Amino acid sequence: TASNNTGIGYHALVNNTTAGNNTAVGYTAGASNTTGGLTAFGYRAAYSNTTGNTQSAFGTDALYSTTTGADNSAFGGFALKANTTGASNTAVGYNSLTANTTGYSNVALGAQTLLSNTTGNNNLASGRYALYSNTTGSANTALGLQALFGSTTASNNTAVGFQSLLANTTGTQNTAIGAYAGDAMTTAGGNVGVG
Repeated sequence: TASNNTGIGYHALVNNTTAGNNTAVGYTAGASNTTGGLTAFGYRAAYSNTTGNTQSAFGTDALYSTTTGADNSAFGGFALKANTTGASNTAVGYNSLTANTTGYSNVALGAQTLLSNTTGNNNLASGRYALYSNTTGSANTALGLQALFGSTTASNNTAVGFQSLLANTTGTQNTAIGAYAGDAMTTAGGNVGVG
């Protein structure tokens, strides 16, 4: 009963049963899809998706492990590769959000942004290596190359500028604006640094 599907490449959409309006191009792209909705371009893109809807995967192993997570967009090799059930994530750039498993509503723009994030939610990272080490921290905003680079479990931080809050690991509710702002702080919280 499936209709309006396009699968190009070895085993692309091979298991699709009833889902319609899917496009998969590449070796095993969308291979596990049964009833989900996806657009996948690239080697093993969206490979494990079964029932997740509104999925977009462009690049080698992009959205590779996602099974039932929905509304995810991955652009770039290995973007959102480990994601399983996380939803509403956007990853643009090589290895962006690659370790994310169940985290949701994250936005990663740039190569290796939010690289280590697993279950953190509502994070925004823009700039190469921004929020690179974050694993479970949530509601962080990092704009700039290596902004909040060392943050692991910290939440509610805002870093704008080159290497701002660079060394922060677990400090919360910090705001740093400007190149190198607060770059030496590690576990302190509730600080504002401008300049």
